[in-house]
Amino acid sequence: MSESKLRVGVAGLGRAFTLMLPTFLKDPRIQLVSATDPQPLACAQFERDFGAQCVDSVEDLCARSDVQVVYIATPHQLHASHVELAAAKGKHILVEKPMALSLGDCDRMIQAVKRAGTVMVVGHSHSFNAPILRAYDRIRSGEFGSVRMIHSLNYTDFLYRPRRPEELDTEQGGGVIFSQAAHQLDIVRLLGGGLVTSVTARTGAWDPQRPTEGAYSALLSFANGAFASLSYSGYAHFDSDTWMEKVGELGQAKNDVDYGTAKRRLATVQTHEQETALKAARNYGAPDWKSNLDSKLPSKHQHFGPLIISCDKADLRPVPNGLWIDGESESRLFEIPAPIVPRQEVIDELYNAVLFQKPVLHSGAWARATTELSLAILESARGDKTVLPKYQIEPTHSL
Repeated sequence: MSESKLRVGVAGLGRAFTLMLPTFLKDPRIQLVSATDPQPLACAQFERDFGAQCVDSVEDLCARSDVQVVYIATPHQLHASHVELAAAKGKHILVEKPMALSLGDCDRMIQAVKRAGTVMVVGHSHSFNAPILRAYDRIRSGEFGSVRMIHSLNYTDFLYRPRRPEELDTEQGGGVIFSQAAHQLDIVRLLGGGLVTSVTARTGAWDPQRPTEGAYSALLSFANGAFASLSYSGYAHFDSDTWMEKVGELGQAKNDVDYGTAKRRLATVQTHEQETALKAARNYGAPDWKSNLDSKLPSKHQHFGPLIISCDKADLRPVPNGLWIDGESESRLFEIPAPIVPRQEVIDELYNAVLFQKPVLHSGAWARATTELSLAILESARGDKTVLPKYQIEPTHSL
């Protein structure tokens, strides 16, 4: 049983797939058996790389008998319908964050999987990162007392990376709320106990040429008395990786000469069509795509910016090489060995759920609660009010 592979079919060979590709390549528990994507170049690349057949549609992919798990990495607004297709064919599901763009779609996905009796894991989000999970374990041990306060922030160039028009439209899942807040919210909910009782937020949409939210700040209150502040800016000025030992989000070393790359690249285009083409040219299998099949793995863990968890007896700081614990009498780094397989924790959760029926932490219900808070940030900012969530849950202790 331990030598069994999960036979994975990929729905969508875009950016999310390329970020998961090193995981699929390095983890011996995964076998990629098929894929589908509207881009012929991506399909041709997949067939060359894996000797596996691409099919014409998500429906065709889900109908294949050799596909055990469907990895859904299609655009945000298609997640619900594609999960329903996969579940109807009895497939287990790994679906990218954000789970969906509405609570109604989240409910549809949860019910579809429940009817099918299959497994759904939602991710990757950065709450899978080993330093975050180590902090979670230490908090659960009770050795530092209760969590009282959490601060999380991230400053990136997210808004100025090449985008398709819908990626700059909030109603279609564009901007930083659905794509980036999902990471921060998942992390903070996990460490704070999960049960958020109120959300007060402000958002920023400050560039008319990028007409969607590029920044936000939110204050969350938890049922256990803890509170958390979350701030994010994707406006490509300060880079908060400076405060993470100049290690990038994916665990890679960053070079100062790369500062401003996103805006310089974007300055080469004048129209939405040119920007879409610029993005497409760097996609999997496209002319400017750089293969990572044989690339050296990062020597650090992935992260999502500076994070401090204040407990009764210590402050905890997950960092790319471990967990700092600033306690009563000493400050100490508990190192975590570099990952052999990037994002291995995603496969751990999926594999253990499918083969050994272990509970899923990043379940549909968990991801719905995160989506609820993303929507609450928008609602609070637009209405200048505090929002009271209804679908929050505590984390399972399956890790």
